Amino acid sequence: MMQNNLIKFVLCAVLSVSSNSFAQLNTPRGSQRATVTQRVGTTDISIDYSRPSVNGREIWGQLVPYGMNNLGFGTSTAAPWRAGADENTTITFANDVKIEGKSIKAGTYGLHIEVKPDDKATLILSNDTKAWGSFFYDPSHDALRADIITKTVPHRELLTFEFNTVTPNSAIASLVWEKKEFPFTIEVDVPSIVLNDFREQLTGQSGFLRQSWEQAANFALNNGANLDEALGWINNGIEGQFYSQKTFANLQIKSQILDKMGKATEAAALMDEALQLATIFEVHQYGRILIAQGKKDKALQVFKMNAEKHKNTWPVDVGLARGYSALGDYKKALKHLKIAMTRVPDEANKVAIESNLAKLEKGEDIN
Repeated sequence: MMQNNLIKFVLCAVLSVSSNSFAQLNTPRGSQRATVTQRVGTTDISIDYSRPSVNGREIWGQLVPYGMNNLGFGTSTAAPWRAGADENTTITFANDVKIEGKSIKAGTYGLHIEVKPDDKATLILSNDTKAWGSFFYDPSHDALRADIITKTVPHRELLTFEFNTVTPNSAIASLVWEKKEFPFTIEVDVPSIVLNDFREQLTGQSGFLRQSWEQAANFALNNGANLDEALGWINNGIEGQFYSQKTFANLQIKSQILDKMGKATEAAALMDEALQLATIFEVHQYGRILIAQGKKDKALQVFKMNAEKHKNTWPVDVGLARGYSALGDYKKALKHLKIAMTRVPDEANKVAIESNLAKLEKGEDIN
């Protein structure tokens, strides 16, 4: 009986499409189309699908039969669920990714699910993207199959695809309907994708901008990339090209690259050179970085240098306060912060200094 009803439903749907193909008016669907997109790094992942409602029906094992089935229409004799309604549900990856640990190329794929009765399911991505549901499903066109574990969740009336967990390098996509969730993990090699994109962009107009080379080198430094390549990129920004210019920012990046390469002496010498080009706020921020790295004595030296170079300005006293506070000398820190309070010109920084004064008076570090 269930199969006969399903056949009637499919035939009605097909006849409806046939007659509407000549219509000029856009009419609402019973199952509305939807698209959800999530970016991971610089890679967009999009799912396009139709959203049926539960509408009081028994879904799993009834409306959506378990396993692979002969739906009685089309050419497939063993079809999975279409993971939605009407046309193919599709998923698109802007770059190569991994699904449940399995590699798949950039592109668009039909998305199907083989639902099983024991909280298990198989996600199927097909190279067929223009099909009507799963009625013409052909396993030889599969691009990927991955076993997944389903979850029991609160009732969801409308079928929904969503991205509930997103990290810098991955996302968990989930189909949620009735009381069942079908999650699957998508991993993106963000550093490789971004660096390959940089390599391409640096041969175009972006390659004529010093900041582009600095940005590429800094990303490579912080994402485990080839340090020799990163060093070449930052050197392009510093000298040798018409757009090159030594700045505190690019010398600091080069110093960090050299330090990571094990060239600590060269890195320290370059940082000393960089500090001579730095603004009062760049020196101050560098001092705070040193504190965060646990280099408290070096941080105080930097703050003292800033105070000598920029006498009688409020940021240098804030820096000295942070330097002494990091070393536990709250008395001297309090002295310099009170001096800064008499010189600070704006209300926002005055409020921040007042807050830190309160901490120092209670014997608390302000870093």
